[in-house]
Amino acid sequence: MRSRPPRKLRKRHVRGELRAVVDETIGLFHRVRWVAEQIYCEGGRPTARRGILRGLARFGPRTVPQLARARSVTRQHTQEVVDRLVADRLVELIANPTHKRSPLVRILPRGTAIVAQMDEVDARVLVAIGDGLATRDLAITVRTLKAVREAFEDEPRWRRVLTDADFE
Repeated sequence: MRSRPPRKLRKRHVRGELRAVVDETIGLFHRVRWVAEQIYCEGGRPTARRGILRGLARFGPRTVPQLARARSVTRQHTQEVVDRLVADRLVELIANPTHKRSPLVRILPRGTAIVAQMDEVDARVLVAIGDGLATRDLAITVRTLKAVREAFEDEPRWRRVLTDADFE
């Protein structure tokens, strides 16, 4: 079943440009997720499956806790996804020389081939939508989004402005 596309973001917030960047980023996230569902005819958890395979292909073997932290999800959820990937023979668990009880998850050739196929499809879609977008503008966007992400990663920076009254 194909889901409905997310609604278009229409409202501009009066709380400044940073709020507009966050709102646009959230809107983009939902739109990209919906497009991925249309491309791969999948919804929900298969997104995690694709993300884990891509991460292993790009960054090499990782433990389940490392994979979970990279995606800001629970270890238990990641373990379920990894177990399915092992059952489908897309990844394997190998000994971890630095930790006896936490094996490394390593992508297998079949998993690598799936990632290459997904990357090829994604590249064609990005070329199709990239027409008219200036490389310079995209580079500025990347730097800006990275700076905003890093500011949110500095948890004490945003936590210090919260009060108990914010949660009543």
